[in-house]
Amino acid sequence: ENVSDDREARAAAQDFITVLDAIKQAGIDANISIKLTALGLDISQQLCEENVRRLLEHAHKYSIFVRIDMEGSPYTEQTIDITLRMHQQFEHVGTVIQSCLYRSRKDVEQLIAQGVRVRLVKGAYKEPRTIAMQEKKDVDHSFVQLMMMLLLRGNYPAIATHDEAIINATCKYARDHGISKEAFEFQMLYGIRRDLQEKLVKQGYNMRIYVPYGSQWYPYLMRRMAERPSNLMFVMSNALR
Repeated sequence: ENVSDDREARAAAQDFITVLDAIKQAGIDANISIKLTALGLDISQQLCEENVRRLLEHAHKYSIFVRIDMEGSPYTEQTIDITLRMHQQFEHVGTVIQSCLYRSRKDVEQLIAQGVRVRLVKGAYKEPRTIAMQEKKDVDHSFVQLMMMLLLRGNYPAIATHDEAIINATCKYARDHGISKEAFEFQMLYGIRRDLQEKLVKQGYNMRIYVPYGSQWYPYLMRRMAERPSNLMFVMSNALR
């Protein structure tokens, strides 16, 4: 994340290409999530888009899906714009929407209209109250509303949460509206709520596990903890369940 040297940005792109090659060689059903600041967005948008396009061209050869991950709110507009631009050329690219942001309903509508695949998350970044909901109940309510939109009209949405109440609400909504279990997937972090992951798979739902990758995993973890200390409590309280 947030590289400040173009060589680092190009090296990050090459690392992703190496992962794509490994996925193809292993023959596994996996895809990758990329962060635009790791690919040079803070240096220049042109450099970033060159790296993203290079990745997408490589992924296209293997029919591997690429998710452009969402970062803090200063990058939201650029992330969506770049995703939409890339989607015009590459169908196998999607992005992430955070339910905590007030703007997210409009963004989901736009992405649905363009057929872009969306991963829905609550949001792990600490954001000002002027642009983001601060209360859990409000973030949860927003998540459920966006989930309904995506299940009804979205393109294979990913419901990314460990919140069992929201997962149950998702399953119920899908059943009540005749939405196939094959029309969406749940996503969770590696090692978090393994009991729930296994339960959903046994019930016939698609489950994808998110695994942070790379040599900079420790600084990544520390940044997440510093941004929102509640992230640490979440991991500690759920890791052994």
